Amino acid sequence: MTTTDTHCPYCSLQCGMRLRAPQAGRPEAVEVLERPDFPVNLGALCGKGRSAAAVLSPAARLTAPLVRDGRDGALREASWEEALERAATGLRAAQQRHGRDAAGVFGGGGLTNEKAYLLGKFARVALRSASIDYNGRFCMSSAAAAHRQAFGIDRGLPFPLADIPRSGCVILVGANPAATMPPAVRYLRELQENGGRLIVVDPRRTATAEPADLHLQPVPGTDLALALGLLHLVIADGHLDEDFIARRTSGFAAARAAAMAHWPERVERITGVPTEQLRAAVAMFTGAGTGMVLTARGPEQHSKGTDTVSAWINLCLATGNAGRIGSGYGCLTGQGNGQGGREHGQKADQLPGYRSIEDPAARAHIARVWAVPADELPRSGRSAYELLDTLGEDGGVRALLLMGSNPVVSAPRAGHVTERLGALDFLVVSDLVLSETAQLADVVLPAAQWAEESGTTTNLEGRVILRRKAVDPPPGVREDLYVLRELAARLGVRRGFPADPEEVFEELRRASAGGPADYAGISYARIEAEDGVFWPCPAVDHPGTPRLFLDRFATPDGRARFAAVAHRPAAEEPDAEYPWYLTTGRVVAQYQSGAQTRRVPELNRAAPGPFVELHPQLARRLEVAEGDLLAVTSRRGRAVAPARVTDTIRPDTVFMPFHWGGAGRANSLTNPALDPTSKMPEFKVCAVRVERAGVRPAEVTG
Repeated sequence: MTTTDTHCPYCSLQCGMRLRAPQAGRPEAVEVLERPDFPVNLGALCGKGRSAAAVLSPAARLTAPLVRDGRDGALREASWEEALERAATGLRAAQQRHGRDAAGVFGGGGLTNEKAYLLGKFARVALRSASIDYNGRFCMSSAAAAHRQAFGIDRGLPFPLADIPRSGCVILVGANPAATMPPAVRYLRELQENGGRLIVVDPRRTATAEPADLHLQPVPGTDLALALGLLHLVIADGHLDEDFIARRTSGFAAARAAAMAHWPERVERITGVPTEQLRAAVAMFTGAGTGMVLTARGPEQHSKGTDTVSAWINLCLATGNAGRIGSGYGCLTGQGNGQGGREHGQKADQLPGYRSIEDPAARAHIARVWAVPADELPRSGRSAYELLDTLGEDGGVRALLLMGSNPVVSAPRAGHVTERLGALDFLVVSDLVLSETAQLADVVLPAAQWAEESGTTTNLEGRVILRRKAVDPPPGVREDLYVLRELAARLGVRRGFPADPEEVFEELRRASAGGPADYAGISYARIEAEDGVFWPCPAVDHPGTPRLFLDRFATPDGRARFAAVAHRPAAEEPDAEYPWYLTTGRVVAQYQSGAQTRRVPELNRAAPGPFVELHPQLARRLEVAEGDLLAVTSRRGRAVAPARVTDTIRPDTVFMPFHWGGAGRANSLTNPALDPTSKMPEFKVCAVRVERAGVRPAEVTG
């Protein structure tokens, strides 16, 4: 047996784990063990992490390339040579017929830094196309945009998780770590054990909200008004940190004027949160000495997500809760490499090191690293949903390489996105399983996964960590870096696409040097020696940066910037035809689109399928009982799933998890209305009609 220290393949905690594997292979015999020395999780793992090795089994995944003969032919096994040649031919043909941007790339927030970096380079150097974005646009983009506007740089948490228990009060907005990242709950528990207070903002009384000192239960889509109402009370009741505002911020006067238009009674009417609870929240937060606001997808996945996050940042700045230990704003990044995935070139407007693709100096630097003329680098392309929305159309992408994403399940207005994928001239999917999206492809390439390859990821703290290869992939499976090298060669670019991950990382270091996300001082050896290195780390003798902003913010003048924002409604509000709010989210036993976790029997037993959560008052009104089939309909589609009746949700709201495709696909319903800054779709709220669609199984059999 061999033992390898590595990290979980799932959420952004990137928990440390130890894999024990037989030297002779047999991936089904791999064991997941605790790794108590890794500081993020100290050995703790959730059910997804403990069962992660199950997907290594050849029975659970793709083990050979697949190709489709003809438009209506079935997928069949093929050699790697045939599959790669077909893939390159399809991409080349689209460009010959429709122009360079007709060949596109869609990536994922679970790809390693090396893959994300080389995928962005492949789009811009091998394809010379502006058509690239990734599914992380659907996760953290609103918080990232607000972070950059306020602080000049985006790192999900500008402090380590270990600082959370050192705070006096934490406001957790639209986050349910008890379901999404269970090992992180210990930081909240330690906060309360140390005498700190926890305020949870969520339309549902989740397992995270249950032990909170205060639970605010707003109407979905009203977090912006709630934050402005809290800032109004901070100002009106004399809780401003005027010294901090004067020394370390700019723009407060306009933000103050905007907040004063959101008095408590108005905010109560908008949000449904009683005025006395608003006052209690302000008293807790301002009386604690130090405070943090942590947001997740709840306030971010909106057509006003950037403004909403900005309003919560304003609350931190106005009370002096930024740039000191135990205080600050942070985003709980979702996907495993959601942080690193957005730093190195997968986004349509971005070059490695978190550089803007429109910045002449950034273009010149990256062109030197890539040994190409700067004027040949493409400009900004369409954001994720905009790219998917125009697939197969004139002026849109006609041939797509999709790597590490499953938009048939995960994209908003998923029925429409599925139609657009079907309208492509050519679709290539690289994935470890035959996902719902891969089933539509012309070529499917079986990818190696986390335990079968080495590579770095960057967790939600900005800690760059190293996943070490523990076992060989099954015969017939290749790494994504190999795929990019071979496709680039077939497209005429035979240099600059190494298949060795450490070689790619060394180039990434040079590309990121001097950029906001500077990895120049980080190496594989140093990551192993130090249990990860926090960026920015511009030199090998630099200690890394666990805490940002202690001395100055990353803006030109060193000051944090307030944002003057005002409440506006969601893009779609309930009406007579669609009278209820729908919000979506995750359950503890499944992950993202479920492409991996739905292949693990242990997890399927815990969470076997979709459901519709609704309040007993709404259930009585609809004459619905537990287990009845419900049809949930929006202006975009229909989903059917059994009822789950609970008093932990608002009576005007229903909830669906988004891990499943088919009839219970929650994203058939969701609204693709985009935030104008971040291009984030409005996943978290839309108007729906709810009707009884069938009887309970007992009534059927009786």
